[in-house]
This record gives sequence, structure tokens and C-alpha cells, in this order.
Amino acid sequence: MAKKLPNQCHTKEEVREEIDRIDRSLIELFAERHKYVVRMAELKVDPHEAFVPERIEAIIKKVRARALELGLDEDQAEMTWRNLIKWNINFEKGIIAARNIKNSK
Repeated sequence: MAKKLPNQCHTKEEVREEIDRIDRSLIELFAERHKYVVRMAELKVDPHEAFVPERIEAIIKKVRARALELGLDEDQAEMTWRNLIKWNINFEKGIIAARNIKNSK
């Protein structure tokens, strides 16, 4: 299916098809990103390493700037990334802690 620009969609169904196409791409990107999160958890040795406030704020600053460039509401982008980062921190902490428990036995 060929990509349509928003102004080329003349029905709600066409808009939904494009949103579904984008969602498929997004989930693939999230899956790819997750592989790097897993690798990061493998490289860290202490669960506290998963939470780095300075890194988080640097990411949020870049996300907000990029959202503004692309015409996306910066608050929406920030909220999305903060949730993603929070989930990733908890995921990393769990992986690291489980590995540390296993290694201490």
C-alpha cells in the first residue's frame, strides 16, 4: 500500500489505514529500541545505574526541540518519552537485579 499524505486522504477509512501503517512502523522501531535497552541492562552492574537524571533531562530537551521542529506538541512528546524512559528504567533495574541475585548464589 502506497503512503498517502494527510491531504490525500478523503475518507475516515483512508486516514485510519495511514494511522495503522504508521503504528506498524512505530512498533517496529520500539522493538528495535528495546533491543538496545536490553543490551544496556547487560552492560550495567548496579540497578541504580538505570536512573541517570542528567541523561533523562538531556533526552527530554532533545525530544522537545525535535517535536517543535516537526510541528508536534512538545508536551505530548515529552509525556510519551517520560513514560517510555520510566518503563525502560524499571525494566533495566529488574534485569540487573535478577542477574545480580543469580550471580550471588
